[in-house]
Amino acid sequence: MQFISRLMPKEGRFFEFFAQHAALIQQGGVALVDLLSSYDTPLERNTFIQRIETLENQADNVTRETVTLLHSTFVTPFDREDIHRLISRMDDILDLIQDTAESTVLYDIQTMTAEARQLADCVKRCCDQLQRAVGLLSSMENGPEILRICQDIDVLESDADRIMRAAISSLFRNEADVRQLIKLKAVYELLEAATDKCQDVANVIESVVLENA
Repeated sequence: MQFISRLMPKEGRFFEFFAQHAALIQQGGVALVDLLSSYDTPLERNTFIQRIETLENQADNVTRETVTLLHSTFVTPFDREDIHRLISRMDDILDLIQDTAESTVLYDIQTMTAEARQLADCVKRCCDQLQRAVGLLSSMENGPEILRICQDIDVLESDADRIMRAAISSLFRNEADVRQLIKLKAVYELLEAATDKCQDVANVIESVVLENA
């Protein structure tokens, strides 16, 4: 049965959906950086928050289309469970980017810190690399390059973790307003969690490559 399935045509639209979702993630990373960079201008701030919400909704649609295709496809490019894990974990990234954007409003944060902008830049760079890796996934001949990109994402996640720890330490040493401390700590943690989700996706991609190359 396994030999027969290898001879049957595999549904290529999965890679199209992965690429669409990855592009939305990359745009979300850009919008996050733009949001925190222009945070002191309320009009621009609201524009980028709405932009992130739109991207997250579009990504949800792509996720639903991917899952629907998965249920209706007999022969998939790689393991069904891996396809589901990949698209679901990709969706988690934009969810966290949106959570971060909405939290700035929910917590009524008036001024953004340099540390938050550093973390947002790490998120964006992870998203950029993720888009590259996903774009190469349709051919296992790209395996070595994909694995290198996944390693780069791992390094970026470690950088974000280090920046977050230093930022929180600075808050506890220097921030006299307890409410502000709590708000910013929550934002830092959301930003770092977004890089964690990028690493989760990289781990799925790495597993797929190692199993199918």
